[in-house]
Amino acid sequence: MKDPYEILGVAQTASPEEIRKAYLRLAKKLHPDLNPGSKHSEERFKEVSGAYDLLSDPDKRRRFDGGEIDASGADRPHERFYKDFAADAAAGHPYENRSGYADFAETDDILAELLRRRAREARHARGPDLHYHLSIEFLDAINGATELLTLPKGGTLHVTIPPGIQEGQMLRLRGKGAPSLGEGESGDALVEISINPHRFFSRQGDDIHVDLPITLTEAVLGAQIRAPTPKGPVVLTVPKGSNTGNVLRLKGRGVPRRDGHGDEFVTLRVVLPPGPNPELEAFLSNWTPGTSYDPRRDMQS
Repeated sequence: MKDPYEILGVAQTASPEEIRKAYLRLAKKLHPDLNPGSKHSEERFKEVSGAYDLLSDPDKRRRFDGGEIDASGADRPHERFYKDFAADAAAGHPYENRSGYADFAETDDILAELLRRRAREARHARGPDLHYHLSIEFLDAINGATELLTLPKGGTLHVTIPPGIQEGQMLRLRGKGAPSLGEGESGDALVEISINPHRFFSRQGDDIHVDLPITLTEAVLGAQIRAPTPKGPVVLTVPKGSNTGNVLRLKGRGVPRRDGHGDEFVTLRVVLPPGPNPELEAFLSNWTPGTSYDPRRDMQS
């Protein structure tokens, strides 16, 4: 952190009155309520308030000048952690220590009221939100699930995945964020969802797409076969004379949505058995589809 004397623009030998006047001069110029929307003024005001909080306290100033604490008020030899700041937030928060504001009314009633209001707001401010990332399986995104999120610093959160959640969607867990430094409520946990790809399903909007292999016999003669859906297999009718690329629709077997479900679209893929097949070869050698049939007719120039 910057040197508090430098922040207030005073010498290290400055008297308490000189420090107070320097703070008042800067506070009147930088206070956020007097500079709405200015991030620079807000950050500078926090710096000035923190510097004044340290230098207006005789004991803190003595310990800082003696090298016992740093500009944040922390003991120099020991690293402080979040729990330490939470424990002594009332002493460490620049808006919580009002000892230096007692005589503001004598010089500027408006500024004094702004500072008192700011202190009250800071005391009741909610804790910060915490951001996390969670990868889930494709079918859990479609059907919904409860996932266990392991936190970086230990502990876990139970995350309820609503059916039909989309890639990049953010889930808000109320009150599961960082605790308030004062008397306010805890912040929220914001969990961004990413979805792992499935080995044969894909999603387009609220619809599910899948390529389904069928045999030559099923394609020619038609058949009743089992087709996969996110909720489990269903019976699908393959019409006679089906071909690779034909698309069949399973209504209502897609992604859940407010007004029902999307659909599933099944693209048929005719697949021959692996390896040589003498019986099939013998049959096809004596069969012709007719002289008028040419599957490459549209490709002729």
